Amino acid sequence: MTDGTPSETAVRRDRFSGGPARGFLSSLAADEAIFAADLAVDRAHVVMLAEQGIVEADTAGAILSALADVEDAGHGALSEGEDVHEAIETAVIDRIGPDGGRMHTARSRNDEVATCIRYRLREDLLAVAEATVALREALAAAAAEHVGTTMPGYTHLQPAQPTTVAHYLLSYEAAVARETDRLLDAYDRTNRSPLGAAAFAGTPFGIDRDRSAELLGFDGVVRNAMDAVSARDFLLEAAAAFASLSVTLSGLAEDLVVFANKGFLELDDDYASTSSIMPQKKNPDTLELTRGVAGDAVGELTGVATALKGLPRAYNRDLQRVHPGVFEIAGVVRDATDVAGGAVATATWDETALEAAAGEGFSTATGIADLLAMAGLPFRSAHEIVAHAAASIDDATDPTAAAAKLDAAAEDVLAESLFAYVSRDDVERALDPDASVASRDSAGGPAPEAVRTALADVDSRIAADGDRVADRRAALDRASDRLEAEVATYV
Repeated sequence: MTDGTPSETAVRRDRFSGGPARGFLSSLAADEAIFAADLAVDRAHVVMLAEQGIVEADTAGAILSALADVEDAGHGALSEGEDVHEAIETAVIDRIGPDGGRMHTARSRNDEVATCIRYRLREDLLAVAEATVALREALAAAAAEHVGTTMPGYTHLQPAQPTTVAHYLLSYEAAVARETDRLLDAYDRTNRSPLGAAAFAGTPFGIDRDRSAELLGFDGVVRNAMDAVSARDFLLEAAAAFASLSVTLSGLAEDLVVFANKGFLELDDDYASTSSIMPQKKNPDTLELTRGVAGDAVGELTGVATALKGLPRAYNRDLQRVHPGVFEIAGVVRDATDVAGGAVATATWDETALEAAAGEGFSTATGIADLLAMAGLPFRSAHEIVAHAAASIDDATDPTAAAAKLDAAAEDVLAESLFAYVSRDDVERALDPDASVASRDSAGGPAPEAVRTALADVDSRIAADGDRVADRRAALDRASDRLEAEVATYV
């Protein structure tokens, strides 16, 4: 070829080499993401072939030694092949001769690539899951510092009811906990080996699929050979988990940007920047980028689903385009999760500003309606009284004046005094944001005692999920050590 690249490779020889479309066919550059995975898959397969007597031990040793050389040289040294799998096989053959081609006995690139993708993706899923656990730790730690810090709560971005910083932060911990679950669920379905399915119809060789799965740390195999090479729903599920997490992060980032704008919190300098022209500015740039990651992740999910839609069964070359973007978005979402956790952990909440804003917009109105309902009035009647008074009660109205306005509204609506049902002191107390928060002590509510109970449960759940991630990581490490030990018996 005019570019100096040989036209013959382990698979194509000089036939169907792609001609002018060779570059379009090739995924070798993008396959750097699965270079290490392919080497591990090659080693496990060769060890299994040797154990089953399909390849002689000395041949297996030569192949495994060559693979070590390929690993030492790195992905950048691969000069031939339309993908990393062919390039590695070609490099092995270059080193030891035709016997190097025996590494591909009883398999196809179809099951090989499917195994490599799962091998790599499970690492990404664990890394992102670890990041969610760290984010939850940051949320819980910040919440523990602000159990009694009253703040305004919003619906439709309008003042709604007072709550606490702790209650707010724990709402996001609960959301991120579900993201951890999704990621680990996706991991468990990803961690199944397709190796040994060959092209899609199995193989006549006496292979042991369970053994190669064990050597690679998979929890089992994808039994049906056609499903094993065809299935990419695990990629779709992972992309959906990454997209879901990114959407949750986007909401958290948006809230923190708004709260910074209102003066409720200040981001640490490490999570902000200044303007190139306006030196007084402190911009929440990292959170804005975190918010923007959701677009990338949702776009990748859409791309995966669209690529998989309507594909005929077994292997199609379209599948070559599906996984690289999922690997990329996994790293971006992991970084965004780390940034969100750092921003939460280092932010300073302005308790004075929060307390001053907690009662804005007559945010304790619902508490007054609840007080009347608890005294025996139908809630709708209580709601009508408070709504009638709301127009005349603003942020400058003191509790005594507000109680009088509520009493006047009761006279208009019920033709009797409000204080026939509740005391003036109780009404004035219910108008106080701190008292309103303290009264909401139902499970999951913002009252300090309810939040302290929730925090104890949260800490327990975070620790348990940290163990779930660590257990999966430890299982992979043990498998890696086991494979290394088996390889050493041949080399």
